[in-house]
Amino acid sequence: MTGNPMVSLNRAVALAMVQGPAAGLAALDALEGQLAGSHRLDAVRAHLLDLAGDCAAAAEHYARAARRTTNGPERDYLTLRAARARSAFTGA
Repeated sequence: MTGNPMVSLNRAVALAMVQGPAAGLAALDALEGQLAGSHRLDAVRAHLLDLAGDCAAAAEHYARAARRTTNGPERDYLTLRAARARSAFTGA
């Protein structure tokens, strides 16, 4: 299963779990062209940014992922995560 963008996305997550969020984020950069417009790419990027402590950027990517998904429960979850990240950034 080489060359599959979803496998590569999962590999970026695994890499982040082993080497830290910065390594996962770097791996995601290589997927921009293959997964452009995918809510999954934004959701994973948001999660890794959250882990890295960049709450403002995480909130932006969670919100973008929420706008891009067509799944209602997934949208609700991503919207909630965006609000939490925004709150953590503003200290509210």
